[in-house]
Amino acid sequence: MTAYLFPLSLPAVPVSGEAALYPVRRVFCVGRNYAGHAREMGSDPTREPPFYFSKSPDCLVPGGGTVAYAPATANLHHEIELVVALGRPVFQVTPDVAAGAVFGHAVGLDMTRRDLQFAARDKGRPWDLGKSFEQSAPITPIIRGSAPILQGAISLEVNGEIRQKGDIADMIWSVPEIIAHLSQYYHLGPGDLIYTGTPEGVGPVLPGDRLLGRVEGLGELAVTIGPAAC
Repeated sequence: MTAYLFPLSLPAVPVSGEAALYPVRRVFCVGRNYAGHAREMGSDPTREPPFYFSKSPDCLVPGGGTVAYAPATANLHHEIELVVALGRPVFQVTPDVAAGAVFGHAVGLDMTRRDLQFAARDKGRPWDLGKSFEQSAPITPIIRGSAPILQGAISLEVNGEIRQKGDIADMIWSVPEIIAHLSQYYHLGPGDLIYTGTPEGVGPVLPGDRLLGRVEGLGELAVTIGPAAC
């Protein structure tokens, strides 16, 4: 019998009110999907096709809590996001069909090593070191709901001060449009999470900072930045 050389656990996110876990196979992230954030990152927020980067599933921090200040950065940033969990397979579909693939939603943080991201961007290199690192994707339990969220307040506080504030309706590309566009390139399905972008107001955090993210109807994501990882 074939056996694994060492044990590995499958990353998973709790589903609110249920004993079962949502197993995660991929984490897609949409870049600059709010006009205000696109401007603060130096881009023109037109409806050009969305672009994506990914995080490893083991970047997830289900439930939030304390996360270490990331290593090898002097500029760790917060980005609050609506996260969509898929529950049906879709491939090369229209937005109307894509809407039916939604399993539920969660509140997520896309923590970013901004200095490393910008260094890679300026050299035309991938963003992996700036985006995909341990504990860079805190997330609340998923709340079931087959209808895509199209509007609702989204915000982030740092030490009780509002840093980011917007509405899901401000997204350049809606949830069904994102799923449909991404499905042109991937066979999407159960186990896929999509971080849908962040409103303007991103900024640095320091050890000891307390972050509180909210998406209307989905509750709160509380995160404390701990000491630097060692």
